[in-house]
Amino acid sequence: MKPSSWGEAASVYLDRRVLAILFLGFSEGLPLALTGATLSVWLREGGISKTAIGLFALVTMPYALKFVWAPLIDRLRLPVVTRLFGRRRGWALVTQVGLMAALVGLGSTDPVTQLWWTAFFSVVVAFCSASQDIVIDAFRVEVLEESQQAAGAAVLVLGYRFGMLAAGAGALYIAEFFGWHMAYYAMAGLVSVGMVTILLNREPRVAASAESQARERHVAEWLAARPHLTGRQADLLAWFYGAVVAPFVEFMTRPAWAGVLLFIACYKLGDVLAGVMAAPFYVDLGFEKTEIANVTKLFGLWATIIGGLAGGVLVGRIGVMRGLLVGGLMQMASNLGYVMLAWVGHDVSALAVTVAVENVCGGIATAAFVAYLSSLCNVAYTATQYALLSSFYKLGGDLFGASSGWLADRMDWVSFFLLSMGGALPGLMVLLWLMSRPRPKVPSPLWGEG
Repeated sequence: MKPSSWGEAASVYLDRRVLAILFLGFSEGLPLALTGATLSVWLREGGISKTAIGLFALVTMPYALKFVWAPLIDRLRLPVVTRLFGRRRGWALVTQVGLMAALVGLGSTDPVTQLWWTAFFSVVVAFCSASQDIVIDAFRVEVLEESQQAAGAAVLVLGYRFGMLAAGAGALYIAEFFGWHMAYYAMAGLVSVGMVTILLNREPRVAASAESQARERHVAEWLAARPHLTGRQADLLAWFYGAVVAPFVEFMTRPAWAGVLLFIACYKLGDVLAGVMAAPFYVDLGFEKTEIANVTKLFGLWATIIGGLAGGVLVGRIGVMRGLLVGGLMQMASNLGYVMLAWVGHDVSALAVTVAVENVCGGIATAAFVAYLSSLCNVAYTATQYALLSSFYKLGGDLFGASSGWLADRMDWVSFFLLSMGGALPGLMVLLWLMSRPRPKVPSPLWGEG
């Protein structure tokens, strides 16, 4: 049910559970820049080629593959930890401890002389971060009421950007004065923000849907009719079906499920292509680390706040699908800011305009996109299905983004960023096709009117 006024749509941000998602969003966003833009600056300063920096986009492949181990996190009980903290909270704490240790390892390397070790620890950071995302995304979908999901998506984006600010501007400032090793050690300490938030919130209570119970009951009856499948073997088969098979079967019985996955993989391709090369672009234009930090991180945060919150209110008023269309068009047009900056050159004011436009538009599009992914999840399989959906988004971005350095090495920056705008067109075309179809019946009512 949509709110009756814009004021009512905005008031949901005051709910305690929605505010908790802000800090969990920080926890999700913190590691991304440390294997992305911030790491790219570190690599470029060390003289690493743009082609190699582009290939470093592949170290984040665990984000694209997290659906592989999401069923374990969704259903597997951890000894002692699950009993003390619950299923979601227990897994969150375990992944956060691993993330903290991995960041210390990454900060202890030297990309100039130990590039392979830098890549290795980047992959470990991405794996722990992706595992944390599985838990936090499921926690968010389950702990919020249906009417709060769009706002939850917006504050997740906002918290995400705060985390990226800490790992971007914060890490760059620390690196400027104390070196890169200390910067990454400090970021490892900030993982505690997510740990404290998890400890201060209760485990969500989720009842299985009638459909999921019927599916798993059918498997139990199938096993009971086969006496040779008994004991541990039967228990393992039943668990495997409920944890691994059922979430994917349930999703693939929906109309146009393949089109949905194609849209998810394509929606932000243009944004990803430009984003991977943004930090090397700034360095090549002669911007100092402090200038990049001040404008792209500190100033850019406020543009992101505006875009993210506006996106949450927009989705609440016009629905997820229309919100995706508006956000996608704005996101595509925002890449023109990079074209303008390439023409102008080293100009802090021009950089500020570019960052402001990109962050406002990106914030609106991302808030709508996260709300859309949440709307597709059956509450019986939240972690696994959300991991599957977000993995398709990341897979498309990683494969497309890995070519960004190769393209940037073979054309000027103006041509490169004009090309990046074309990357948004496939996703928008699939979106228009999905909007022309009847809405599917999903056990989550966020699907906005198309």
